Parts: sequence; structure tokens; C-alpha cells
Amino acid sequence: MLTDELQSIIDRHKPWLVITGAGISLNSGIPTYRDDKGNWLRSDPIKHHEFIQYENKRKRYWARSAVGWPPVERAQPNDVHYALAELEKRGYITGLITQNVDRLHQKAGQQNVIDLHGRLDRVRCLNCGQYEERWQLQVRLLERNPFLTPLIAELAPDGDAHVEDKTIEKITPVNCMSCDGILMPDVVFFGGTVPKKTNLATAQLYEQSNGVLVVGSSLMVYSGFRFCKLAKQDGRPLIIINRGKTRADNFADYKIERDCQSVLSALIDYQYPSFQS
Repeated sequence: MLTDELQSIIDRHKPWLVITGAGISLNSGIPTYRDDKGNWLRSDPIKHHEFIQYENKRKRYWARSAVGWPPVERAQPNDVHYALAELEKRGYITGLITQNVDRLHQKAGQQNVIDLHGRLDRVRCLNCGQYEERWQLQVRLLERNPFLTPLIAELAPDGDAHVEDKTIEKITPVNCMSCDGILMPDVVFFGGTVPKKTNLATAQLYEQSNGVLVVGSSLMVYSGFRFCKLAKQDGRPLIIINRGKTRADNFADYKIERDCQSVLSALIDYQYPSFQS
């Protein structure tokens, strides 16, 4: 599809609900879980029930997160994030639902964002519900476990990183400063449930839109895929911009199988050639 064709379509059906996935943060240095064919690239991520039930799983998570969090904290938005924020300013986007937990949309200036799977930049106490900023927890975690400080590892999705088992065994997790309860990242782990309040907010965004635009997601997780099913059911146009295959390819109205950064950068330049991120 040519840029002028894409422009014509988004003009006719605006405003759009945008669904984004891990593919848009790849150029910000944050890896994806799957390859272009939808195949799993890495070891299985922690499951919700594992974190809740097993102390050894929590130790493993926090050891790996202590090493993997700093690169995520330093990550900066790329041209895709800035392009989507610009499209919002121009009235093309009613809102954005991201499956990512990196908060890069907010850093890029996107205003109406729902973090469908939560946010990695804070933690929540499972006992009293108190929140703590992730950077603050990092300070406490490294003070308690100084042997983690010099470790550098290849970054994995969602701030994960490989850490040797012998290191994991030594870690002492830190607890809530208010009640000494167990802390959990404010994200929806695999097997977890999206909060009812979040689901209601996403439903409102969908109702305010005339079409669904998917950017950088394979849609393998149902919580994102369901908006594509709704669009098909309601006769609203569905556009997918993703380098690889997706779960909704067989009923999308338009599929652009190219790098989302090149597609959106070209679209913004077509609208307003002097735009700079």
C-alpha cells in the first residue's frame, strides 16, 4: 500500500483506536517475545500464579529484573512513538491501547493512553495496595543485594535479563515499606487478568472510534486481539501495520507487512514534510 492510499483511508474513517505491541519498541532497544512468524524467541516468562505462590519464583524474577530494569528505564521513544503522538494531536487518533509496559508512549507525549498490561515503572504491595516507584525499589534492592550491581546481561522483553542460578539463590527480595508485604510489579503477568477498570476504559475508547489501527503487534495475546474481532463484528475498518504475521491477518481490511517505523514516518512526512521527532 502506498502512503497516499493509507492517508486516504485514515482520513475517511477517523478517529481511530490504535493498538500497539512490542514491535514498536524494538528500535528503542527493547526486544520482542516473538519473531516475524509469531514463534516464541525466549524462555517462558513468569506466570501470574507462579509469582503469587512461590518464593523461589519471586527471587528469580527480582534478580533478573534488578539487572534488566536499568536499560528499560533509560530507553527512549523512537519515531513510531513520536509519529503516533503527532497523529493524536492532528485528530486522527481517539486513543491508544498499548500491550507494552515500557511507558514510551507517555514519554513521547501521547495523551490518551491505556496501559493494557500495566506499567513496569512502579510496583504494588499485594497486601496493602501501596505503590512504590520502580527506581526507588531498585535502590533498595541493590542496597540489600550489592553483588547484583556490577552485573550486565543481554536485555530480554519487559525488563527481564539472564542471571545465573547461583546468583538467584543468593538474592534477598525487599518488601513493602508500609506493611512488609510482598511487592509485585504493576503489570499483568501471563495468565493474569486485566483489571475491570482497565477493561471498561478500553471499551469506552473503542466506542469513540470509527476504526482500529494495529501497529507492531502479532496479536497473539487475546486481550489485544479482541478489539480486532470487535471491529470485524461491527463492520469497522481494521488496518494492521506489522512486519510479520498476526492473528488477525485473515480478516484485516488492510495489512501492511512492513516495518512500522518506515510506514508511519512516511505518513507523517506525507502530511507535513517538516515534522521532526
